[in-house]
Amino acid sequence: MLGKKYSKEFLALCQSVTAKRPRTVITHILEHGQITTEELKNLYGYNHPPRAARDVKEHGIPIERVTVTGGDGRKIAAYRFGDPTNLKVRCFDGRTGLSKQIKEALIAKYGCRCCIYLEEMPENHSHIAMQQLRRVDLQGAETKQYEQLKVDAAAAGLEIPDFVKAVLRKALGG
Repeated sequence: MLGKKYSKEFLALCQSVTAKRPRTVITHILEHGQITTEELKNLYGYNHPPRAARDVKEHGIPIERVTVTGGDGRKIAAYRFGDPTNLKVRCFDGRTGLSKQIKEALIAKYGCRCCIYLEEMPENHSHIAMQQLRRVDLQGAETKQYEQLKVDAAAAGLEIPDFVKAVLRKALGG
């Protein structure tokens, strides 16, 4: 850890990250003090190194960008932890990934409730929009059948989704 001392809370937050890409960045920084875009690309195969660093930030772990000299003498970016007392989740940092432990703690404290609309939410929903949604994809030769559906839907005066639903209801006896 290069002699740097981190609080138990900070290390616990780092350990709670299980997604591979941010976990790789965190582990490397803990072991080496920083990670460069060159290392992210060459050692770990990440074609967009800034995305890997942003993943860490989106877990609420402060990370800062500094400029260093790369192996070929050019200036490149390196990432290291920011002030570990500045742990926060900010809505303008992009997606917010919460660990399972944080999610469970929030549910235990506030219940499974949307904090915007104050509606109860299922813990294990099957779609992000909170709606049951099913989709059928047509490919290859099936696309000719889709073209026929378009013709039949137009003849019936319906849009394709409504026409397909009507055909399904009729076929299933509903």
